[in-house]
Amino acid sequence: MKTDKTQDGRYAARGVSAGKEEVHAAVDKLDRGVFAGAFCKITQDFLTGSKSKCNVIHSDGSGTKSIIAYLHYKETGDASVFRGISQDSLVMNIDDLLCIGAVERILISNTVNRNAVNFSGAALAELILGAEEFLADMRKLGVKAYSGGGETADVGDLTGSVVVDSCAVAVMDRKDVITGRDIKPGLAIVGLASYGKAKYEKFENSGIGSNGLTSARHDMLCPYYRKKYPETFDSNTDKKLVYCGPYMLSDKLPESGMTVGQALLSPTRTYAPVILALLKRHRSSVKGLVHCSGGGQTKCVRFGKGVHFIKDNLLPVPPVFKAIQKASKTTMREMFEVYNMGHRMEVYCPHEDAEKIVKVAKSFGIEAAVIGRTEKSARKDGKNHVSVACGGEVIEYGPRD
Repeated sequence: MKTDKTQDGRYAARGVSAGKEEVHAAVDKLDRGVFAGAFCKITQDFLTGSKSKCNVIHSDGSGTKSIIAYLHYKETGDASVFRGISQDSLVMNIDDLLCIGAVERILISNTVNRNAVNFSGAALAELILGAEEFLADMRKLGVKAYSGGGETADVGDLTGSVVVDSCAVAVMDRKDVITGRDIKPGLAIVGLASYGKAKYEKFENSGIGSNGLTSARHDMLCPYYRKKYPETFDSNTDKKLVYCGPYMLSDKLPESGMTVGQALLSPTRTYAPVILALLKRHRSSVKGLVHCSGGGQTKCVRFGKGVHFIKDNLLPVPPVFKAIQKASKTTMREMFEVYNMGHRMEVYCPHEDAEKIVKVAKSFGIEAAVIGRTEKSARKDGKNHVSVACGGEVIEYGPRD
């Protein structure tokens, strides 16, 4: 997938790849599982041996968002900020599983790698308690996710602060799997907002999620943090790219009632209660689900065959993304490739069923709209591609190489 070379170089210079082309070059050659093309790799049921069931195991984490929490903790002494980081790590797994229809019997294991000198036992306790609290809240909403324990490793040589990762395992009936094969031309795309305050959330959500935080952290936060907390960045990175933004965490975020810190640390929203309700009420209408995490609004290009994804009625861009774009001078092309930009879950459904999907989302206090549609690929090679309309411009993204 082609990107703006100048900005892509800036992103890569911080040790980050938006498209993860080198990762896909390796893993795409491996066995794709029993439902090739599904959002997550699904295997035969190795756990129970049932021919009617299948297994999925998924790993992800909070990424460098944990470093922003670390900065807040060091500045304020408030260790409770790490409860949100626990949620980030769990949601990045659970919401990927949603895309194959896994909404119950999910077992979670957490791994925390920390520098014990810099990251205290009190902060560690908040991480652990935060994970347990979030899973308990999900079970109250019908999402059957449970803690299977985890591991804490003191690895000061590997990290100056803390890394928070999770692994999720689920057993599913094969008949219930959303395989991704039904993402075809002729569907409506319903986007579920990443911002606002869902009925099951305790605070307003900025929409940031857990993607692109390396770029957001350095481009938003000012050199004060570079000087005071050298343990939070790679010393090999060009200092011009390290904490080179205009803001302190306590500064007000433009066009928002949040501070910059509150916006960047806003816990990643889970759509699990919404998707659970959708699958119970309108299962036949849900032809596909895409979690717009790594790859942002281009994530969809990896699913279905011969599809032109047209996104020409997007939800409003939240203030946090406007501020990141202004501070970093990142092109809108890259912004849509790195960040969710306002919606982080997409539901693919027949056009006549779209309003039913929107209505369910809104019943949970989440804004939703038909943000686009799928058509037959317009490329000569028939490969998937994406068109994103923004500010009178249409940005085109080709297939991943």
